[in-house]
Amino acid sequence: DSSQNYPAKLQAKIDAAGYRYRVVNAGVSGDTSAQGLNRLDVVRDLHPAIVILEFGGNDGLRGLPLDETKRNLETIISELRKDGVTVVLAGMEMPPNYGIEYTRGFREIFPGLSRRYHVALIPFFLAGVGGLPDLNQEDGIHPTAKGYDVVVENVWKVLEPLLKQT
Repeated sequence: DSSQNYPAKLQAKIDAAGYRYRVVNAGVSGDTSAQGLNRLDVVRDLHPAIVILEFGGNDGLRGLPLDETKRNLETIISELRKDGVTVVLAGMEMPPNYGIEYTRGFREIFPGLSRRYHVALIPFFLAGVGGLPDLNQEDGIHPTAKGYDVVVENVWKVLEPLLKQT
């Protein structure tokens, strides 16, 4: 049900708080950071005030090189910031079966970019949801409606201070 997905639930939270922002879902399920970078002009054409940048999870699940993921995210951040966009970076984590070195390196990408580019960071987008069968669909990756409630709260903690009351 489209009213139960993450963008719809985030829009409802924004509306209920009295903010006048429109959530646009420019994401494509399964996309890597490279595919997101390839669609950057589409996002820029929307002239967003804030972008919640949530890429990297599919890179990690495919075992793509960490420097490639980092470089793609870095380019997206720097290009959006050139446009005056406020960027909120959503951190992701990999399951431990990817090995300690890859898992640690992947996790460090997000706070490192947040510090370097002075962008807000959601430490782990799926905190309280990832790995919990009751909050994920059968694929074990994508949250259920109840899981998205938790995700929206993770996002809200970082996003709400950036919103301007209108």
